[in-house]
Amino acid sequence: MKNFKQPGKMLSILAVADTLSGEAVKVGVLFGVAAHDALSGEPLEIATEGVFELPKATGSAWTVGAAIYWNGTACTTATTAGNLLIGCATEAVLSAGALGTVRLNGAVPAAVTA
Repeated sequence: MKNFKQPGKMLSILAVADTLSGEAVKVGVLFGVAAHDALSGEPLEIATEGVFELPKATGSAWTVGAAIYWNGTACTTATTAGNLLIGCATEAVLSAGALGTVRLNGAVPAAVTA
């Protein structure tokens, strides 16, 4: 295919804010995890697929396979308006837990939840 560009598991974007390696990155409906540190406006590689430990919203208990959304600061199971579906939980986590393990779906959803 002469129009094929790349597999898309890692993407190069411009950092929209100062970013540390391992931090969640959301640009529109694109979501990934930073592969390295970058200052705002610098090139940044993000992983859009894989399993990552990410910050979890308090009060959100997870079961294996639960749909996980990004609320702008943390992962949650809440389908609140504005939350972005990013993948599913790979481990159960109590509501008091600060971190959760998420398999990123690698797909850009049609839209954020309404």
